[in-house]
Amino acid sequence: MKKNVITIAAAVCMAAVLTACGSAPKTETTVAATESAGAESSAAESSAAETKTSESEAAGGKLVMVTNAEFPPYEFREGNDIVGIDAEIARAIADKLGMELEIQDMAFDSLIPAIQSGKADFTAAGMTVNEDRKKNVDFTDTYAEAAQVIIVKEDSAIKTPDDLQGKKVGVQSGTTGDIYADDIANAEIQRFPKGIDAVMSLTQGKLDAVIIDREPAKVFVKENEGLQVLDEAFTEEEYAIAVKKGNTELLEKMNGAIKELKESGELQKIVDKYITAE
Repeated sequence: MKKNVITIAAAVCMAAVLTACGSAPKTETTVAATESAGAESSAAESSAAETKTSESEAAGGKLVMVTNAEFPPYEFREGNDIVGIDAEIARAIADKLGMELEIQDMAFDSLIPAIQSGKADFTAAGMTVNEDRKKNVDFTDTYAEAAQVIIVKEDSAIKTPDDLQGKKVGVQSGTTGDIYADDIANAEIQRFPKGIDAVMSLTQGKLDAVIIDREPAKVFVKENEGLQVLDEAFTEEEYAIAVKKGNTELLEKMNGAIKELKESGELQKIVDKYITAE
């Protein structure tokens, strides 16, 4: 009897040992490896999700354009909308790139800083290509020819650019008219945030002339009796879209879109919609 009890006890003990051995494989090393594998799997899934999101944003996405909506017919306001040649060309480019366009209005001399800081992707604002600006931004292929012209009163003694010497001349701050006006000998240059402000000052007799881009000049003269544009241009220029310096990917995409718009005739149709041939 005693022997049987001992035998049974031994059997129970052996069973307990075997049971313990059966649960033993989950060691600390195994747990760590399992947790590590789980973390790597989660990281991989997260990375894949981020990549997918990034690709989705690149495929769709938004283009932010900045302009100065005081420059008809290139950009101006109709109610709450910004319209005009530049606005329509920008929308046509965005459509070709499969992207949404957002247009923001700001002072002309704030446009390039907005591009440089990354607050916007590009500016289309009747912006003339010149060497000073090329130091700060990259330009697309040109899409329009332009000129700086001189607005005077109809009874003015000023007949040519040479007659501006020693006169009071108004310009819009940051424009090429502003830049080139500094070359006029002995002239008093007055700068305004908007072109129309300079024109109003001219009508009030506070200025002798205003230097501004040709197409806006036509609009201002049409809307303000007693003014005229001189036949001889002050300068000849070309307009282009500006992007952040070094952003070659966007520049190449935009140039491709501009080329397509030119070849299809769509770009000229946009210009003709706002500018009547003389």
